[in-house]
Amino acid sequence: MLKVTVQAIFSRAAVLEIETNTPYYADFEYEVYVNHALHMTGNKNVFSLYDLQPDTVYFVRVSAKDGTQGGECHFKTKAESAFLDVMRFHAANDGKTECTACLQAAISACPAGGTVYFPKGRYLTYPLFLTSDITLYLEKGAVLLGASERAKYPVLPGMIIGEDDREISFGTWEGNPIDCFASLITGIGIKNTAIVGQGVIDANAQESDWWENRFVRRIAWRPRTVFLNRCEHVSLVGVTVQNSPSWTVHPYYCKGVEVLDLLIQNPPDVPNTDGFDPESCENVRLLGVKISVGDDCIAIKSGKYYMGSVHHQPCRNLQIRNCLLERGHGAVVVGSEISSGVYGLWVEKCLMKNTDRGLRLKTRRGRGNCSLLTDLHFRNVHMDGVKTPFVINMFYFCDPDGHSDHVRSKEKLPVDKMTPAVGSLECENIVCENCEVAGGFFYGLPESPIERVSMKDFSISFAEDAQPGQAAMMDDFDDVSHLGMLARNVRWLSLENVTIQGWRGEPIQCEGVEHFEQKNVTV
Repeated sequence: MLKVTVQAIFSRAAVLEIETNTPYYADFEYEVYVNHALHMTGNKNVFSLYDLQPDTVYFVRVSAKDGTQGGECHFKTKAESAFLDVMRFHAANDGKTECTACLQAAISACPAGGTVYFPKGRYLTYPLFLTSDITLYLEKGAVLLGASERAKYPVLPGMIIGEDDREISFGTWEGNPIDCFASLITGIGIKNTAIVGQGVIDANAQESDWWENRFVRRIAWRPRTVFLNRCEHVSLVGVTVQNSPSWTVHPYYCKGVEVLDLLIQNPPDVPNTDGFDPESCENVRLLGVKISVGDDCIAIKSGKYYMGSVHHQPCRNLQIRNCLLERGHGAVVVGSEISSGVYGLWVEKCLMKNTDRGLRLKTRRGRGNCSLLTDLHFRNVHMDGVKTPFVINMFYFCDPDGHSDHVRSKEKLPVDKMTPAVGSLECENIVCENCEVAGGFFYGLPESPIERVSMKDFSISFAEDAQPGQAAMMDDFDDVSHLGMLARNVRWLSLENVTIQGWRGEPIQCEGVEHFEQKNVTV
């Protein structure tokens, strides 16, 4: 019997998941019947149903094409208070006529529980601001297309002084409250809002100058494609988000963000275009998401020192399941702006392909003693062509002082308020094929060792023609290849049922490891 579960329900769509033994893709083709009529075929563990009717009961059956297994479920779609077609607000869908005001009028006019509908067409627009308790529904073939003139983008101030001299951050840039342009889709303080459908949100950065002189501030720092600031219960479902000026989807101080069955894609040669960057957020779920970008696929953050100390908000409870993460510097990255800490990360049943690193934790001296990363879990993950599957680097050489003696020194320095800490990492049932640089690279600070790394049912194999490269972005460590596992400054290292194949030199190198447990380790 195939287990089929409903993961999210909207007025005109639903997201379902089937339970299989393989990450992201099922190992069989299936057919989906809705109210006994064939609705779609597929092979992903997570899929969505669209073009449903509000307040309606649906019966769903999923059957393997070979007839070996099947499962079923039922659900009722949410009610809908109003259905507003943007064409009724005189929006143009020719991709040439800018129609920001018309689209914003439809969004602003939509009552609670209503849907703003984008039929097929291309809608050229500057930033749109979301409101609470509505759904944006992008039909297949509908494209929200970012307009190109930088000077016409609103600027979000980095910080203002509100009631009782309280600071309120609107704009942000790489962990600091700094003026930035509003994003193509911007939500500030909204609740219970969803963007759903098979359409495309295209920031169109290649047609502007966003990717030119990217390290130079011009008027303000670059926008994201989707920016959510202090929002609660926001869902992104099914759409494609692409060609971002910088980070693609950026929730900031949010609670309850769900990203389901989404496609995020940017060109492979455009840096600083991360896929998904939750910053100081709680209860975030990524399910069935495919990300293919030129920088980190997922980068979890919680601010630099000022935000971590004055507006302290850790990232808590992040779940990443049945996702496909391709290309880029890292598949799942934590840091380096993590001055408020990260507590509770679960990565399960994910497929990672051709990224520089799989799990990448990066921090350094100067991030603050609230920069604690702990309770991190990787389970049932398959990596193929990932150069270094697992990295914990506490000597990350970012920012203007990243190459300073203080950051790069391998001597034991005094622990102070700027010293970061890394807690526990647990990995289980992991397969890593065609690695190149290192299987595992764990490098803690001598004054603040990594607390615990546990690996169980874990296999690493190297490509024969593997090329040397950086295991981690740190000073004073040469490029390597075929390095099985390195652990320095780790309190507790546990290896059980671990296999390393194709290594050269010493398969497991330990220095400054206080407790080393190994059981059934094959090298």
